[in-house]
Parts: sequence; structure tokens; C-alpha cells
Amino acid sequence: GTGTGTGTGTGTGTGTGTGTAGPEADRGPRIGVFGGTFDPVHIGHLVAAAEARYQLRLDRVLMVVANEPWQKVGERVVTPADDRFVVVDAAVEGLAGLEASRLEIDRGGPSYTADTVAELRATYPGAELFLVVGADVAASMGSWRRVESMIDDVVLAVVDRGGVAPRVDLPRWRVEHVPIPSLEVSSSDLRRRLAEGRPVDLLVPAAALRRMERLGLYAGGR
Repeated sequence: GTGTGTGTGTGTGTGTGTGTAGPEADRGPRIGVFGGTFDPVHIGHLVAAAEARYQLRLDRVLMVVANEPWQKVGERVVTPADDRFVVVDAAVEGLAGLEASRLEIDRGGPSYTADTVAELRATYPGAELFLVVGADVAASMGSWRRVESMIDDVVLAVVDRGGVAPRVDLPRWRVEHVPIPSLEVSSSDLRRRLAEGRPVDLLVPAAALRRMERLGLYAGGR
């Protein structure tokens, strides 16, 4: 997988540069795991990932593109995973610490976050994993497959739009809140705009938009 970040060295960015010994010098990498359909990716996703990286001092944030988003199957036509990955890869170009990951695409089949966390835990046994989710997603995690298996393996990084921490009852989870600016943009609205020929400039990074146009995505009412 070209975007999984696996095998690139678990020590990237872990040194503080101060030359001092201690927990900070000895710790494993802090890795954000931000999964999604990204159909298409937009500035709201990127702001959430960048703010999580900055506020939680993460070495990298993996934007994990779902292969087969099981919660959306049957609801609508989903853009092919490889195309969505290529667009996310273009979107993160030049953004420090943000990486497109095709881990779930390469695994194949329905994409379950529990499987992804288990795979990353095995690949980076010394890492601290932060599962980046929106507050709305955090509130519905009870419906996820094998959600209990992740409690001891990740810190839940809940993105709070508008800087307001929502009331989310998550007993037993380690939770960090990440306030971000409130951005009213959604992938479903972008799909409608693109199908109608309306502009999405600034809502989607220019490099990602060029890639979408080159692939002929989101035209014709998708």
C-alpha cells in the first residue's frame, strides 16, 4: 500500500530536538487514525486532521480511506475506493504530517475500524494511537462492530466543531477533545454541487479538485 505509512520508520518525528532524556525522548510515535469514506474529501476533513495533529502533538495523522463503508452500503452509490484514495492523496500533498492511507483498501472487503486499529497496533507495537472522530460519530459508536476491542488500544480524539465540547457519554474510553472552527461543509453537499456544475473552489483543495476532474468524478448526478 503506497499510503499506509507502514514500514516508513516508527521513529519519525519522535525526537524533541532538545537532547534531553526522559519519557518524551523514549516514547513511541503518536499516530492519529482518521478514517472515512471521503467521498469527496474536503477542507473540513483536513482542518480536523491538522488541528488534531497540532493540539495532540501527533507525529502523523493517517487519513484512512474506507474500502467498503459498511454503514453506507445500499444507501447510495459510493465512488470507487481507489479513486477516493487518489483524491485524498492529492489533498494532503504539502500538508505536514498528514498522509493518505490505503490500509483498508488493501485489506479488502467491508471496512471496520476495529480491524484497522488491530492492524496498526501490530505494525506499531510501541505507538500511541489516537482515533480521530467527529462528535456526531462518537455519539453513535455503540453501533460499531467490535467497538469494545478498541478501548484499551486507542485514545479517542473527539473533534468539537465551533470549539464546544458536546455531551458524549463514553465511559471507559480515554478521551481528548479537539476544538476546531465550525465549517459548514459536507461531502453530500459537495456531490450535489459537482453534479449540478456549481463551484466547489476553496471547499476542496485545488490539487484534489484537479484530480477529480481528471478522473471524471462526481458528474452526472452521483
